[in-house]
Amino acid sequence: MKSLSRMLSVVVLLSLSVVAFAQSDAQKSFDKLKTLAGSWEGHVTTVPQHADMEGKLMQVSLRATSMGNALMHEMTGAGRPDDPITMLYLDGDRLLLTHYCDAGNRPRMVGKESPDGKTVEFDFLDVAGSTQYGHMHHAVFTVIDANHHTEDWTYMEPGDKPVQAHFDLRRTK
Repeated sequence: MKSLSRMLSVVVLLSLSVVAFAQSDAQKSFDKLKTLAGSWEGHVTTVPQHADMEGKLMQVSLRATSMGNALMHEMTGAGRPDDPITMLYLDGDRLLLTHYCDAGNRPRMVGKESPDGKTVEFDFLDVAGSTQYGHMHHAVFTVIDANHHTEDWTYMEPGDKPVQAHFDLRRTK
């Protein structure tokens, strides 16, 4: 009887340790995005075309911060005054994105990884601040390989007119 009790105790402990080490889908998605940490460069295409952005060379920096609990995304471009910051982080079992927009607001989006594990798509959750000038509404990160990824961002102009921007990015370091 003692050996049966010990065996059950071992089985319970092993089961608990497996549960403790199992990663949530949000954690797996976040870990995938953290592999993008580094400096990136690439051109943007827009639909509908926006002359002030179309074909411009953009730089993206992704950096794990806060002891790995957040991923900071910063985007700049030649001749562009904007410098939006986006923070990606876990909130319980959700992967969240907060975009600190040059339009003066902070939309939040919830991320979900595709079944093939190459894409993380963020859907609009809510926004803080005025949407008078529009707001960022959707984002998709697709990992092609360790040195190539794409980002697709959808901005909603006033009147709910979407502008889509596609960034084809290559690692520079």
